Amino acid sequence: MNYFKHESAYVDENVEIGEGTKIWHFSHVQTGARIGINCVLGQNVNIASNVVIGNFVKIQNNVSVYEGVILEDYVFCGPSMVFTNIVDPRSKYPQVGSKYYLKTLVKEGASLGANSTIVCGHTIGRFAFIGAGAVVTKDVPDFALVVGNPARHAGWLSEAGQKLIFDKDGFAFCDKSNKKYKLEKSKVIECLDV
Repeated sequence: MNYFKHESAYVDENVEIGEGTKIWHFSHVQTGARIGINCVLGQNVNIASNVVIGNFVKIQNNVSVYEGVILEDYVFCGPSMVFTNIVDPRSKYPQVGSKYYLKTLVKEGASLGANSTIVCGHTIGRFAFIGAGAVVTKDVPDFALVVGNPARHAGWLSEAGQKLIFDKDGFAFCDKSNKKYKLEKSKVIECLDV
């Protein structure tokens, strides 16, 4: 075993867990899950069957990542944030099994704030930031900051999480990441030249 598992955590058979990953108290990784290298699963985290998690992902306490969710590299899931995988749940009319689950993709470097909720069937863009308590009901573009219920656009952030202030030509620079960005047609792209 090339990863750390606290004695109170459960890891089912037929899972893949990358080197250097840490699984803390009372967490559960279910059959078929794939977790990359150097991830951290905090206390009371549930990773459902067949979930795919990239490298360097941090999942804080009390988060359940349900089947149908994919987390790319460097995603941050804040404490007690919520994923869903069925859009119209009814106990009287159960929808059990992956054929019912709507897919949710969280792209590289996105941060999902504490107590935020991601309604299933949406994509969270690269390096997007979901504010604490926000309820995401639609796709979120790359580098976007969204807040509120329902979540609404509130600005743009760099890869490093610095607020982007665009000049009259639509360019912004992030000192922290040493990267330049361009705002064009309500989308932010990273410029290759600095």
